[in-house]
Amino acid sequence: MTSRELLSDAAVQAGLTRLEGWELRDGRIRKQYQFRTFLRAVAFVNSVAYLAESAGHHPDITINYNRVTLRLITHSEGGLTELAAEIDVKLKTKLVLAPGEEQRKA
Repeated sequence: MTSRELLSDAAVQAGLTRLEGWELRDGRIRKQYQFRTFLRAVAFVNSVAYLAESAGHHPDITINYNRVTLRLITHSEGGLTELAAEIDVKLKTKLVLAPGEEQRKA
């Protein structure tokens, strides 16, 4: 089981080097994805919702037409824990983006 212990600033910065496309902003890690259509963006959000529910760790999600922004923090702890990195691993291993759709940092 992943630790719910708060990460130090140094641990967060070190962890970001292993999380492609994620950045630290306002105490949360954040990543933006871009899709070809609105419907593909919404389908991605639905997939993220199922993964997040099974992990018991729910990101803040914003949809702007074909762009989806995920923001992660461990709400129960009031900061970042290893759970955020765990969600990234699940996204990479369980969700596949179609050719032409990209994950990008914004």
